Amino acid sequence: MERAFDDPLWLAPPATLREDRPDGSFVLRCPHPLPQPVRCVGQWLEDWAQRTPNALAFAEREAPAPGAASAAGSTWRELTWSEARAQVGSVAQGLLNLNLPDGDPVVVLSDNSLDHLLLVLACLHVGRPVCTVSSAYSRLTKNYEKIVGILQTLQPALVYADNAAVYGPAMVAARAAGLSVPMVLSHGADAVPGTIPFAQLQKAAETPAVMQAFALITPDTVAKYLLTSGSTGTPKVVINTHRMLCANQEMLAHAWRFLAHEKPVVVDWLPWSHTFGGNHNLHIVMRNGGTLVIDEGRPAPGLVEKSLANLVKWKPTLYFNVPRGLDLIIPLLEADEDAARAFFSRLRMVFYAGAALPQATWDRLQALSRRVRGHELWLTTSWGSTETAPAVTLAHFRLERAGNIGVPLPGVDLKFVPNAGKLEMRVRGVNVFPGYRHAPDLTAKAFDGEGYYCIGDAGLLIDDAHPEKGIQFNGRVAEDFKLTTGTWVSVGTLRVKLVSALAPLAQDAVITGHDRDEVGALIFPSAQGAALKPEELQARIKAVLQDLKGGGGGSSQVPTRALVLAEPPSAEGGEITDKGYINQRAVLTRRAEQVQALYDGAPGVVTLR
Repeated sequence: MERAFDDPLWLAPPATLREDRPDGSFVLRCPHPLPQPVRCVGQWLEDWAQRTPNALAFAEREAPAPGAASAAGSTWRELTWSEARAQVGSVAQGLLNLNLPDGDPVVVLSDNSLDHLLLVLACLHVGRPVCTVSSAYSRLTKNYEKIVGILQTLQPALVYADNAAVYGPAMVAARAAGLSVPMVLSHGADAVPGTIPFAQLQKAAETPAVMQAFALITPDTVAKYLLTSGSTGTPKVVINTHRMLCANQEMLAHAWRFLAHEKPVVVDWLPWSHTFGGNHNLHIVMRNGGTLVIDEGRPAPGLVEKSLANLVKWKPTLYFNVPRGLDLIIPLLEADEDAARAFFSRLRMVFYAGAALPQATWDRLQALSRRVRGHELWLTTSWGSTETAPAVTLAHFRLERAGNIGVPLPGVDLKFVPNAGKLEMRVRGVNVFPGYRHAPDLTAKAFDGEGYYCIGDAGLLIDDAHPEKGIQFNGRVAEDFKLTTGTWVSVGTLRVKLVSALAPLAQDAVITGHDRDEVGALIFPSAQGAALKPEELQARIKAVLQDLKGGGGGSSQVPTRALVLAEPPSAEGGEITDKGYINQRAVLTRRAEQVQALYDGAPGVVTLR
């Protein structure tokens, strides 16, 4: 990838225009026009089924054979582009045969799988909205009130899940609450009375009705509903249109011109209930005719090893992950040079998103790349949200360190507005959503008077005189708080600074201090940190805090107290999302007693006094 940085045939130069305004705000935009998007997502499937019918499109590991000791005894289910198109046509016909109510979505409760993908693509092919809900609402709980409430809000035409053993109870609970719609299971349909086997949809013979429905899709047809993560409040139902999704891929392709020369191979675990995995990554493969390998691993002990095995086998050209995922995969690569060589063998880049990347993680990955292949890796990122389909900015140039989120892509205007001592970023463009479903008041509040979406994040220019050098992410405006002294605390910036300084002892941290005199931190220890004796870990943390204070940090930039948490972040409690990042608000709410203990000076609290 080294030569690509100076080759406009491989990467678009990061040209950026700046428009200053009298009120102190300014707008950045790309001077290049947006290439014309295709009409709908299904057009990509139609095109590649014709152009490269025998190329591998999708693959997933099947369950290990009976008696197999490990994944080594399993096989892979693979679909070429023509096979995928044929199966999508059958499932689409199966949906049409059910005569579902117009406009109501198909809702998916389970994790990524080929059946899940075929159903999503079938919906998109016939203009049926689809919504994948985080599997945690059905899988990691015995209390199904939240998923029942979500289903009642979504008003689905059909509900699908992978297997009865895991998702059957949630389906039964929804029925008991009065949800009377068709339900489909890939495995164990006979265990939930009245449920349709997914195989029944797959056996339908496609008729001209599928392409007739396909022809009626317009760019403004609703493609997906996505639920917000809830990190800033109650989840909302975000409308994603075909125009948004298709335009966003043209933006990315304009910048990443190497996609026209080399088909992407992506091994990905990121859930399709979120825009990163379900729109950004999946659609990069769809738009560019590459290969998507569904990774059944996760950024968690005991599951990340599955991800490593898949990466070694398939050798991706592009690798997407969140910072926590990188933190867990790096030690495995460091300990197994053969695996590392396989992983890096044809890797063009590592792309991180979903949360800010600690510099310590960046440095560690670059050191591994230098050791294995003699030069550094292209580490890059983007910025956006569920409401922007998702990419607004992209770093399609060499980055020297973490924090730079790139420059605006063609087709979007990015406005910077002074707010609470920061520059709040707001977005307007073809990839921005039309609103929240059935929530006109929330929609109205989401936009300012000029039609810019108020995303809630802050940023600042790396170089005021040269906006093409990129934007420094500066945290969420909503997460920041004031100390009793009136000083603002930039939570996102401080969290990354602290986690980097504590590396490799901390998995993550949550910043405290709202309406208090001092900044504090709740520390989730890493495996290395947890292996130390408590008093040794506390001493190491105190030394780090002293170093940060010695570096000249003021009261808002250095925690003066910290508490190591014994319990890891709880997915069921909403403390950690499907993408593996910490929900600051949920942790502070759920652990209010520990926050109080932090300021009461309870045993185990590290202080600088």
